[in-house]
Amino acid sequence: MKAEEIFSKALQTLREGGTILYPTDTVWGLGCDATNPEAVARIFEIKRRADSKSLVLLACDLDMVARYVKEIPSIAVDLVEVNDAPMTLIYPGAVAGEPGASGDRWHLAWNAVAADGTVGIRIPLMDWCKQLVYKLGRPLVSTSANISGEPTPLRFSEIPQEIKDAVDFVVPPSVDTASTGKASQIIKVGLKGEIEIIRK
Repeated sequence: MKAEEIFSKALQTLREGGTILYPTDTVWGLGCDATNPEAVARIFEIKRRADSKSLVLLACDLDMVARYVKEIPSIAVDLVEVNDAPMTLIYPGAVAGEPGASGDRWHLAWNAVAADGTVGIRIPLMDWCKQLVYKLGRPLVSTSANISGEPTPLRFSEIPQEIKDAVDFVVPPSVDTASTGKASQIIKVGLKGEIEIIRK
């Protein structure tokens, strides 16, 4: 399958509410449309993970982030502008649908955000991921491709076959050109400039 065909198939799968296994700028991830609660529920099911745990999402730029959080703290803008390594920011005030509601493109799925209304979003450094999110036109779930509680696989070969079999589309490892194999830094930001480093 050619690179353009792989990209198109991944995008089509996401648009149809499916799940994908794909390389990110950190590790291999499980992904779906983050505005689709049924697709998000499927990700939790594949990982065997409690849906009370929050997920990391990918956005193509701060403009997209601004559509799904009530206000972007100014400190977040500063961090994004100087960032040169994978960095997930936890924003307050996610714009999410009501619990149990079906999805729409203007709200994050209710099960994609934390119980306190925060949401972790990363702008990927990897062009392939960034373009995929841009073409989808809404955030993309990006959670590590492992069963909950088991080690995070750093390479495609380490991903459990159970995970590969469970998703709707597997992006071939040949596309993996920029994954670092390392988890992103996680920083929680507040509207008054507060910063809490969750993971360095």
